[in-house]
Amino acid sequence: MRQISIEERATELAHYIIDSKDTVRGTAKKFGISKSTVHKDVSERLKKINPSLAKQVRIILDENKAERHIRGGMATKLKYSNKKITKK
Repeated sequence: MRQISIEERATELAHYIIDSKDTVRGTAKKFGISKSTVHKDVSERLKKINPSLAKQVRIILDENKAERHIRGGMATKLKYSNKKITKK
């Protein structure tokens, strides 16, 4: 298995986030790395490697951050609606 460089990994993560509009957590799970690594790669390292790509990723990450309370609320609603179904 070929070891990829940090620059290649950051670029690959950025393209994935842009294409899928996935979250940092989802991206980390997909690539089998930590959330911290994904965040550092696309927020800090990518600025030095490819600033225009970093801006595109920042837009997606900002959207995800703005919507996270909605996703959290939906997850909670789903969790408790499933509990009601199983109790009946």
